[in-house]
Amino acid sequence: MAQPVVQTIHRDPALFYWILLPITVVMVLTGILRHYAMILLQSAPKKQTLPQVRQQRSLMRAINLRNNFNVISASSFQNRKALMVQAFKDGAFLADPEARGKPRPNPMTDPAMMEGMMGMMKGNVAMMVPQTLIMGWINAFFSGFVIMKLPFPLTPQFKSMLQSGVGTRDLDVRWVSSLSWYFLTLFGLQPVYNFILGSNNAASQVTQQMAQMNQMPGMGPEQDPDKLFLSEAENLEVIEHYWILDGVEDRLLAKLT
Repeated sequence: MAQPVVQTIHRDPALFYWILLPITVVMVLTGILRHYAMILLQSAPKKQTLPQVRQQRSLMRAINLRNNFNVISASSFQNRKALMVQAFKDGAFLADPEARGKPRPNPMTDPAMMEGMMGMMKGNVAMMVPQTLIMGWINAFFSGFVIMKLPFPLTPQFKSMLQSGVGTRDLDVRWVSSLSWYFLTLFGLQPVYNFILGSNNAASQVTQQMAQMNQMPGMGPEQDPDKLFLSEAENLEVIEHYWILDGVEDRLLAKLT
């Protein structure tokens, strides 16, 4: 049986010191600078009133009930569901019941809303500007270099991710280009940031994006909390409840016998 041909490329060892190491160091330092820049740009959070906190927490409670309805019994679920649905329809948890049914104010005329939008814009600038400059720097000086080979096999689906900027179709997928190394460090340096800055840091772009996606619904200035409550009430009403402990004795005995 013919053995597979092993692809051999003579790589200059100086590439480690002149390309791979500088890119890694620059990415680490950029993440640290981004962390402290976010701290400086971050405005002090405003103190929320008790009705605002109750409005947020009640919506969170309904979402948690909808996502975990099968871990409680049917009677417990029905009692919580009836209480929340009726309260949401009556507007009992609204921070400002008098504004119910009225159009939302223009965010451009509300100083509090404008401040929140400016905070989000500052965070996006702190993330995008450094990465744009670094990518331009790599494209200008290090484009087209193959700098390292991974010690484990990979499927061909990883070729486009690991060999960006290298237009060779027959190159082994384990070889990594300089531009791909930039993307790998961009998404893979979170443990390093956690070690240097602690777990609660703003250095990771991925962490910031996930935090933006996981923001609690209804907290944005452009969303109407009354409509969110009514929508959540409809979601609770259409749930068909089942308890994960129903018939657990029979299932356990069936496994033991």
